[in-house]
Amino acid sequence: MRIIDSIPHQSMTISIFQMNDKYMVKFEAGPMEQVFKFSIEEVKGVENLKSLITAEFIEKCRERFNEMFLQLKSVTNK
Repeated sequence: MRIIDSIPHQSMTISIFQMNDKYMVKFEAGPMEQVFKFSIEEVKGVENLKSLITAEFIEKCRERFNEMFLQLKSVTNK
C-alpha cells in the first residue's frame, strides 16, 4: 500500500492510498479513522476519485467522527 495523494482539510487528515486494484481514502481525526475503498477500474483515476470526495461527503465523515468520539468517550469514562 502506498500513499499517492491527499486532500487538504482544516480539521482532519485525508489521504489517498493505492493497493492492488483499489484506492483507499482514509480520514483521520484524533484517535479515530474511517476508510473508504474504491475500485480503480470504476473510479478511473485519482482526479475522478477526488471529485467524488465532495464537501457533503466530508461533512458526513465529520458527523460520523463526532458520533464515534461520543461513543469512545462513553466507554472510557466509566
